[in-house]
Amino acid sequence: MSNITREEIYKRIDEENVRFIRLQFTDLLGTIKNVEIPLSQLDKALDNKMMFDGSSIEGFVRIEESDMRLHPDLDTFVVFPWTSDKGKVARIICDIYNPDDTPFEGCPRYNLKRNLERMEKLGFTAFNIGTEPEFFLFKLDEVGEPTMTLNDKGGYFDLAPTDLGENCRRDIVLELEEMGFEIEASHHEVAPGQHEIDFKYSDAIKHCDDIQTFKLVVKTIARKHGLHATFMPKPLFGVNGSGMHSNMSLFKGKENAFFDPNGEEQLSETAYQFTAGIIKHAVHFTAVTNPTVNSYKRLVPGYEAPCYVAWSGQNRSPLVRVPSARGLSTRIEARSVDPAANPYMAMSVMLAAGLDGIENKLQAPKPVDRNIYVMNKQERIENGVQDLPATLYDALVELQKDDIIKGALGEHLLEHFIESKQIEWDMFRTQVHPWEREQYLSSY
Repeated sequence: MSNITREEIYKRIDEENVRFIRLQFTDLLGTIKNVEIPLSQLDKALDNKMMFDGSSIEGFVRIEESDMRLHPDLDTFVVFPWTSDKGKVARIICDIYNPDDTPFEGCPRYNLKRNLERMEKLGFTAFNIGTEPEFFLFKLDEVGEPTMTLNDKGGYFDLAPTDLGENCRRDIVLELEEMGFEIEASHHEVAPGQHEIDFKYSDAIKHCDDIQTFKLVVKTIARKHGLHATFMPKPLFGVNGSGMHSNMSLFKGKENAFFDPNGEEQLSETAYQFTAGIIKHAVHFTAVTNPTVNSYKRLVPGYEAPCYVAWSGQNRSPLVRVPSARGLSTRIEARSVDPAANPYMAMSVMLAAGLDGIENKLQAPKPVDRNIYVMNKQERIENGVQDLPATLYDALVELQKDDIIKGALGEHLLEHFIESKQIEWDMFRTQVHPWEREQYLSSY
């Protein structure tokens, strides 16, 4: 049942002079799509009678079965504060249903709900997520197109005058807070032009909704400052890329199932088993958590992004870290995920991996507390450290070997995701890149 009623929505609409409603959903690639309707059509939409052409959306359906139905989630109603005082715009996030009113298996949001049902059957009540999406700010040119010119030369936690993105970042935070986000921190990241804004953890569906809203707000407010915000994982060579570190925990009622005051490191058996599942399946879910050709330019040694499968309580070079907080804040952090990932699909595969560890009582390998970046290949093998896939192609090959991860996506999403990404890889593979011309044009 929704916590927000139709009456409350109409009251907010009247109070804030809302004139249009955007019915939003997310496609296979994590792109926000929307149908904008006038208020006269809102009752129809809230009755789940709003249809759209699914054949035009990446990874949905073929043209001969194109009609799809939008099911708005009333709890996601929010007014965009930056829209005109003459008539504001609000949005409601929707799930996608078939014309016969059954859930559409190719809807990433519905697919996450399906995986959460499996979690509930194991006795858990919530999968809580807290992410740290990073982004770069580039200047726009005179016609509003993004350039490769950064707007600052700041570094980690720097202040003005080197952090020239500070005002933009502050405005983003204010807009997010007005929309109900609880912002925990906002700061300049390691690379010039790179920023991070952290918002409070929440249950998986809400947090994935929030990630999508966050990206929209960041891009919208950046443009008002003459800047382009990008969540591309590695826009610049020679500096850190952008990650989306994902903190995860399972709850039973009000109790954090990862916390055990009497356990080793005050971690429960459940926490170790979940970690073991993440370690076991990491190579196979990487195509989903790092879904672009460019993602693998970030997963290289030397720039703080993990490229090796291991875990530790202190060390930041492995893929999985266990932050020091305990009690309700006990969690594990997957550091390989990047912000190009479709959040609903990324959380689905990581949840499925962790639940496999719990169901099969997997044992977590020994933690690796050394800096893995300085280990040679033999030392990594001796410590049981596996390499992440080096390219999108390699990651797609690994994805197709793992029945747990394939099951987490479901047949429809899996088939269309692999097809789309194989096309992306082939386009990249057959393109002649500037580096090749620089290296070979004069030499051969």
